[in-house]
Amino acid sequence: MTPKSAILLLLACVSAIAAVGCVFELSYGEPDLGFGTTQLILAGSVPVTVISFVLAVMDARRANQE
Repeated sequence: MTPKSAILLLLACVSAIAAVGCVFELSYGEPDLGFGTTQLILAGSVPVTVISFVLAVMDARRANQE
């Protein structure tokens, strides 16, 4: 694991936690930040989670092949 892949994996974990939190906020009543802001955070955190996880795996695989 390289420092770059570790940072990307950390970003993936934090954004995944944010996405799960947004889903719970939206499904259990009125969100603390409002519906629009919570939906915006959810819409942004899902792609960030997927992209950063894929990039972290690609970077770690590249580092292991060298």
